[in-house]
Amino acid sequence: MGRPGAGPALPGRPLHHRAGAARRPLRHRPAKGPLVTPRPTSRVGVVIITRNRWHSLARTLDRLAGLPERPPVVVVDNGSSDGTPEAVRTHHPAVHVLTAGRNLGAVGRTYGAAALTTPYVAFSDDDSWWEPGALARAADLFDHHPRLGLAAASTLIGPAGARDPLNAALAASPLGREADLPGPSVLGFLACASVVRRTAFLAVGGFHPVLHFGGEESLLAMDLEAGGWGVAYCPELIARHQPDGPDGTARPGRTVRVRRNAVLAAWLRRPYRHALTHTVRLALDGLDDPDARRALSETARRLPAALARRRRLPPRVERRLQVLEARP
Repeated sequence: MGRPGAGPALPGRPLHHRAGAARRPLRHRPAKGPLVTPRPTSRVGVVIITRNRWHSLARTLDRLAGLPERPPVVVVDNGSSDGTPEAVRTHHPAVHVLTAGRNLGAVGRTYGAAALTTPYVAFSDDDSWWEPGALARAADLFDHHPRLGLAAASTLIGPAGARDPLNAALAASPLGREADLPGPSVLGFLACASVVRRTAFLAVGGFHPVLHFGGEESLLAMDLEAGGWGVAYCPELIARHQPDGPDGTARPGRTVRVRRNAVLAAWLRRPYRHALTHTVRLALDGLDDPDARRALSETARRLPAALARRRRLPPRVERRLQVLEARP
């Protein structure tokens, strides 16, 4: 397993945080000195990343403030220009704010987790939150399953609570259910509907900086499995997701980022033949698909950084990925 308590080497300039009225830089290895002390009964803290979406974030913070678990909350602001950090401090003074000054992407979640001291960390986006009791149930699952590194929750979408199609896909995982995990083993999840064991998450480095945003969850699941941790779908945990817009469509550019990151993840962790096949397939798609051409261009720009951080998965994890890919 990964080394419990190990802090990630986090990139970039220091973040700043609110501790009373003072602001001082967050260390680059913040797991050595967590910034947020949990309430006596808190086992799960919540991390939210946001950028220029105060109105959505305000709704999420209101929902989290009403939870019976009363979780400590960390907001990582990815370079907002709409006054989000100041608004959080004014309207939700109990919430801890980290300001990046730029868009860290999903890596902001890693900083947020490192700032907490709770043994477990739930992630929300600025348009998602947790059902009452879900975080307490998640803590119980982690307490009783010491190899569990990440629990993927069920997601309900929109005001009507429609079931996210991903729920059914996770429930039908061909990896089956291992005896020491509370649900089917999976190698994918939705970040804003997941809870992690903080030590496991930080030990594997959290979300990968090369990917930034878009399908970043799969690589984290691979890294947790490679570290000996289990990733399981736990449908009794419920997260609510209410995207802005009448149709809940993905934000502009997401398809490009997801396709880019699927190829970059292959170069980061998979056999060379597999990575090359994915790259050629994206290039062929680009002959008549502008999104594929853009994804290929972005892949090329990030590929040197991916190759510099390349680390092959253990054979057992690679075999599990092949099982998933063979699914009809």
